[in-house]
Amino acid sequence: MKYRTLGRTGMQVSEIGLGCEHLQGLGEEEVFAVVDEAIRCGVNLLDVFMSEPNVRTNIGKALQGRRSRVLLQGHLCSAWLDGQYSRDRNLDNCKFFFEDFMERLGTDYVDIGMLHFVDTEEDFRSVFETEIICYALDLKEKGVIRALGMSSHSPVIAARAVETGLIDVLLFSLNPAYDLLPESASVDDLFTPESYRVDGLNGIHPARDRLYRLCEGQGTAITVMKALAAGVLLNAETSPFGVALTPAQCIHYALTRPAVASVLPGCSTPAEVRRSVAYEEASEQERDYSVVLSQMPKYSMRGKCMYCNHCLPCPAHIDIAQVNKYLDLAQAGAQAPDTVRAHYGALEQHASDCIRCGSCERNCPFDVPVRSRMQTAQELFGL
Repeated sequence: MKYRTLGRTGMQVSEIGLGCEHLQGLGEEEVFAVVDEAIRCGVNLLDVFMSEPNVRTNIGKALQGRRSRVLLQGHLCSAWLDGQYSRDRNLDNCKFFFEDFMERLGTDYVDIGMLHFVDTEEDFRSVFETEIICYALDLKEKGVIRALGMSSHSPVIAARAVETGLIDVLLFSLNPAYDLLPESASVDDLFTPESYRVDGLNGIHPARDRLYRLCEGQGTAITVMKALAAGVLLNAETSPFGVALTPAQCIHYALTRPAVASVLPGCSTPAEVRRSVAYEEASEQERDYSVVLSQMPKYSMRGKCMYCNHCLPCPAHIDIAQVNKYLDLAQAGAQAPDTVRAHYGALEQHASDCIRCGSCERNCPFDVPVRSRMQTAQELFGL
């Protein structure tokens, strides 16, 4: 494993980190196995945005006795309300769930305190023009957090936050497909070839290129989420480039952007951890992603669930991302595997519980037709 300096923080982070979102729903032993394998492979950066109590507790148990061997990205404003994840800007809730994070993970400090999911002008104001930012800075002054970070999918809002001078680390969605998109577009917008065949564009839209270089100039490190686009880029049929990329190519692309310190693939098994860290042993030819920039997107990611949970909260308490994931797995073959049916059946709420309110679709950044997919899942699984 190679390590990089995390911008102006001076902390040393593994090039390959661990996104822990897929640990939610796993048992204590399964969580331990993933975390243990990551540490064994030299991974020392873990991102934990999830607010669900059990996954926090299980990660804490997995880190017991070796907290000092890892750096934690813990998120402010990620709450667990009414039994489900919520992005919450209420100061009291922010404090409660951040303290809950530290207690359940068995730590009295967090290496990077992340202002969670700041994508819009309204998000920006709700954080940087309220007591939320004061609370975060107070935590940093007291040493409860060693560095202040922020997660975002918008190059414009992210750049605005970096320009405040307050952000030490930016957790940003970065991959070859997203980098083609303009500053005014969502990550699922489709381009015409003319949109990126412009002198000086070099495959990366200027707004995103500016963000990466701004971060490098400010000493703001970038840690990367969505480097594989939730697996979409690994399949020729789903990739907007019409060709399948490898994990090594996607990871290398991210690590060659300015200011990037670490890429955090989401892993749910030790084998997936090993697949990610295999990047360190890959040859230059295996890492080469240049073919990506010579291809045209065939279609956008509009309507494709990225399993990000931004659709929540759901009034019916449906785990929408899990339902969509099992639906996608079931539709990948001619017949839904029995294991997928079993996992779907074990969910506490099913697609049949959908009340068709549309709240999920208003929250979804990828314009997924959730209500239609719930109907499809109900018909396919019978629940």
